[in-house]
Amino acid sequence: MIDRQTVIKVAELSKLKLTEEEIEIFSKQLSEILGFIEKLEELDTENILPFYELNQQETPMRDDIPKEGLTNEEALSNAPQSENGFFVVPRVVSAE
Repeated sequence: MIDRQTVIKVAELSKLKLTEEEIEIFSKQLSEILGFIEKLEELDTENILPFYELNQQETPMRDDIPKEGLTNEEALSNAPQSENGFFVVPRVVSAE
């Protein structure tokens, strides 16, 4: 079984803050996952070919034809909020 110190270390490296309950849950789950992987290692794959993408069709291509794009004013015309020629959106990444 994965011990709690290993779970805490992995959480720290992943920048995750876990509760005591989550540490216990993940400790059990990680052990089960590793057990499953060990079980898969028992399989004889000597004569098994690797799996490749089955779709052999080529992706249809179209001509790359340059054309006039939007002006900055046109791009911002429907924006709920803009400032100095840029979209204003809520911060999604913390400043930490």
